[in-house]
Amino acid sequence: MAIPSVDLAEFLSGDPVRKATFVQELGKAYEDVGFVAVKNHGVPDELISDLYKYVQEFFSLPSDQKRKYEIPELAGQRGYTSFGKEHAKGSDAPDLKEFFQYGQVPRDNFKEEEYPPNVTVNQIAKFNPTFDKAYRAFEKSGTALLQAIALYLGLDEHYFDEYVHNGNSILRSIHYPPITSEPKSAIRAEQHEDINLITLLVGASADGLQILTKQNEWVGVTSLPEQIVVNVGDMLQRLTNNKLRSTTHRVVNPARELWHTSRFSIPFFLHPKSSMSLQCLDSCIDAEHPKAYPDATAGEYLDERLREIGLKK
Repeated sequence: MAIPSVDLAEFLSGDPVRKATFVQELGKAYEDVGFVAVKNHGVPDELISDLYKYVQEFFSLPSDQKRKYEIPELAGQRGYTSFGKEHAKGSDAPDLKEFFQYGQVPRDNFKEEEYPPNVTVNQIAKFNPTFDKAYRAFEKSGTALLQAIALYLGLDEHYFDEYVHNGNSILRSIHYPPITSEPKSAIRAEQHEDINLITLLVGASADGLQILTKQNEWVGVTSLPEQIVVNVGDMLQRLTNNKLRSTTHRVVNPARELWHTSRFSIPFFLHPKSSMSLQCLDSCIDAEHPKAYPDATAGEYLDERLREIGLKK
């Protein structure tokens, strides 16, 4: 499926007409499909290449070494989470993946909430510095996209800025190991929606991502060179009272002849600070669209979802 493609350089061009056109294209794509491919996204190719290199080095370490970076009390929010721990909401079957998460390092004497420190991977000298650089690059691109979304919703362009600056965003690297025996299911990661505001996904190392269309059909999303795929998460869906829909997606197993291969994927989950209210925007509520969700903060909602997917007790 060719998902809609937009060019972030248009939004950042300084030309009001090009900027307004981008806002409408992005908003319409999110209302119609929920996923867009973004060109000129501002994350350098070289940085993406380095990120994949060190991620692959990390996941090729022996299991006992990787487990040194698994800290159970952090509920998977920092460091390593071993194979089969996480499952989709409403599913008991574990996803066939292991992952490593890198989180916010607060700036400007931020005291609103305490973030746990990131876990340092000692064996790979450039692992943490590369994750830190990539984190900031994704955060910057994501903030620009949220500025366009704010304008589409009739809000001030910088409505989201204060919430995502020092927000609880997560850079996650995922490894789907080779399949060594007949799997119980064709699914590597069961269907789900993301928890956050938006997710920025830099091209996975292999196909397998599928999205559920409004016609209730699963279609494959091919990773596009030099583009990142950005989808709406549940927090933005709640805030907009379903105007912008969180997209259901899953990862399926490859064809049998590719079972021996690994799949790597690096999503950036853009989260606000825990204190941000997800109360439905008044402008998104009317007689045809009554308020669909109870009020909650981003922190309360995240906590509930982490329990639902098995990362928090």
